[in-house]
Amino acid sequence: MDLSLVIPVKEESENLPELFKEIWAAIQPTGMEFEVIVIDDGSRDNTWEVVEGLAKEYNAMPGSSVSAFRFQFNCGKAAALALGFSKARGKYVATLDGDLQDDPLEIPKMIKILESGYDLVSGWKIRRLDPWHKTMPSKLFNLTVSIVCGKRLHDFNCGIKAYRSSVVRFIQLYGDYHRFIPVMAKWQGFRITEMPVAHRARVHGVSKYGVSRLVSGFLDLVSLMFMRSFSSKPLHFFGLFGLLLLVFGLGICGYFGYEWIQTGAMHVRPLLLAGAFSLVMSVQFFSLGLLGEMMNGNKKRTYPVSDVIGQL
Repeated sequence: MDLSLVIPVKEESENLPELFKEIWAAIQPTGMEFEVIVIDDGSRDNTWEVVEGLAKEYNAMPGSSVSAFRFQFNCGKAAALALGFSKARGKYVATLDGDLQDDPLEIPKMIKILESGYDLVSGWKIRRLDPWHKTMPSKLFNLTVSIVCGKRLHDFNCGIKAYRSSVVRFIQLYGDYHRFIPVMAKWQGFRITEMPVAHRARVHGVSKYGVSRLVSGFLDLVSLMFMRSFSSKPLHFFGLFGLLLLVFGLGICGYFGYEWIQTGAMHVRPLLLAGAFSLVMSVQFFSLGLLGEMMNGNKKRTYPVSDVIGQL
């Protein structure tokens, strides 16, 4: 398999038929053997019925391969992509949104860039046809992430991307970390770049994103930075605070203990209480760190898939 197309969707029933036509028109002429993997992220409209019909139609065509997975409830784009990546069989993996704002004709161009030596190509919507409440927060977010990760990309969260399969096998996705895939890939030594792509206005349906995503995005960035530094060694983080509190508490309690030996009198003072509190908190921090180490083994992730088409 040359290419796997992973498409997370949520209530995009009106857009999917046209999207499938565009995908086949864009990829089939290249001669690549490809598959399409659709993940329905808990849609409440008739998206799944549309996917079922499209799968029957396109799987009946020579050389076509369509599979689909339906979440029982909305799990988020990261979970949908993670499931799609785990099922992808292609040498290259591409993602695009199901809202018809991404043009599948860009994918063959991205594959050529991958063949030139890059591991990940991220789309860059130079001219975005979105309302201001999406574009302005996005620009601020992209600038901040570029500074943090040390690689200037103009559109980290662009839905259309292309990867070597080694990238999607290595990157672990959960929460809302899908928007940081280029960051995680760069930190792991993969070669990333961006390519200007066409962006089209949404015709059917409504956007699932807004200004509120900006706040959650920055919080996720802080979380990602913490996970990068301490996910494999949580005791180093919590133990540092525990050690500082231990030294502080022992110093204070040692001082009052020496005073008690010298004078035979012990008076409860706020400073003494602070020392005792520090010792208790140091034990708590050490315990958190040790629990983190114990829970840091391999975690088996499961997804609430209720229906499957074309089990891989």
